[in-house]
Amino acid sequence: METIINFFSEHQLQIIAIAKNTLLTIFILIGASICSKLLKRAVHKGVYRLSKHDEIITKLLTTLSGYVVYLIAIVIILDLFGVNTASLVALVGAAGLAIGLALKDTLSNVAAGVMLLFLKPLKKAEFVEVSSYTGSVKDLGLFTTVLETADGVFVSIPNSTVWANAIKNFTRNEKRRMDITVGISYGDSIEDGLAALRELVSEESRILIEPAPQYLVHTLADSSVNLQLRAWVATPHYWDIYWQTQRKIKDKVESKGITIPFPQRDLHIINGDKK
Repeated sequence: METIINFFSEHQLQIIAIAKNTLLTIFILIGASICSKLLKRAVHKGVYRLSKHDEIITKLLTTLSGYVVYLIAIVIILDLFGVNTASLVALVGAAGLAIGLALKDTLSNVAAGVMLLFLKPLKKAEFVEVSSYTGSVKDLGLFTTVLETADGVFVSIPNSTVWANAIKNFTRNEKRRMDITVGISYGDSIEDGLAALRELVSEESRILIEPAPQYLVHTLADSSVNLQLRAWVATPHYWDIYWQTQRKIKDKVESKGITIPFPQRDLHIINGDKK
């Protein structure tokens, strides 16, 4: 007991300083936790509104804001215990450079992810084609972009690959042009075929009036004259209208007495005298 009393007497100032710094550390961590929650809530509301309800970028910035608060708290705590934070920052910087060189491919994904998040060539739930993959965007993180294909397959693409390739976004624009092609026989009337296409359009109220639909002689093929309907529709209705029109076009054309030809080959056998 006397030894403990003597130790406390000799190191009283150091023990009090450590106890004080420990209590301050606890208060700083509690304060950091509260500030982190408040800041994340405020950033979430502000970014969600400014980004026009973009969930992906809102989630990223909200998470980063929470980390920043804890990083500042750690620096303050280290300073309380006499750690040279300037040297620590230099050491962390050097370590970061070494790690960056070792993980340059991974960091390229992060850089590409940041560009994708802020330039927004694709957003969550949009239907896109990227690097030969087609599907709905399920998530866009700092490292990968996740798609779900039309048949329900999970596809994870590195962000650097997404950024380095052309992105075809099928849902970004409000309207899309629908091209429907049908072949008629060379012996049939082109005007009757075009009239059948006009009737199809008149029966589908979801086809846009502006831009006006076009009725064209597309190509003179080997066994048919190919007529084409080019009509604009609202993007959300594109596939429904496309499949419905494809389903009706055969009956509509044939109702005009027009034949839809298909490739045929005539085989002529010539009997020669055997020698």
